[in-house]
Amino acid sequence: MTAPGLLICAGLDPSGGAGLIADVRIAALLDTRPVGVVTASTIQNTQGVLGSVPLDPDLIRQQLETLLSDIEVTSVKIGMVGNAQIAAAIGDALNLTRAPLVWDPVARSSRGDTALFEGSFEHMVASLAPHLTLITPNANELALLTGMSVADVDDAVEAGRSVATRLQAAVLVKGGHLGAADSADSADYLCRASGVIELPGVRIPEGERVHGTGCALSTAIAAYLANGSELLEACQEAKRFVAELIGAPVSPGRGAKAVL
Repeated sequence: MTAPGLLICAGLDPSGGAGLIADVRIAALLDTRPVGVVTASTIQNTQGVLGSVPLDPDLIRQQLETLLSDIEVTSVKIGMVGNAQIAAAIGDALNLTRAPLVWDPVARSSRGDTALFEGSFEHMVASLAPHLTLITPNANELALLTGMSVADVDDAVEAGRSVATRLQAAVLVKGGHLGAADSADSADYLCRASGVIELPGVRIPEGERVHGTGCALSTAIAAYLANGSELLEACQEAKRFVAELIGAPVSPGRGAKAVL
């Protein structure tokens, strides 16, 4: 039998530590068959991101519409989008599927502090919101989504619930970059308008320095959804899977270690 199809829309990281290349590898490891499109090309290696170039929105829309008119996908992962026009193109094409959508709203590189999105972030959110099942922002992206200050876990959970209520989608608040660096705790929080569920975890030393963790987590969740898991189970299993990768990172170059 053919493995369930997982649609990936993401930027291209030439180093393979994040973006489409890493997403495809994660999807294959978790028994799904990845298909997808590149939204933007980046200039980067393991030492940092120097820039990015969004691709043509109409080309992306045509690619997705052609793909989805032929192949049935059972989940969707969106990473870096590039700009509001690309988000609108993706949103239009996703009318051809009802598959659950996990979005990692990449806005800025943590390595080099390079902006990875042009234009209105709110317009991007509006285009993708009707299709969202789960959004997995980091603390900076939560602040961008809400206009709130996100300095600690309590702030992040409050912001997560605010986004969940506004977008009518679940929000996974990631605790790995929050809290004291010497804390042993690295819980995540699945936020819905109706409440919050804590996903306990153990902080891995230097784990916040590993490249590609956000991409890996969102793709792993989408893969578990593609294989039939409910959302909470998918988040729990993906968290365990990615923790194993963070605990044994690879060193493909002279810079940051990567999840794979």
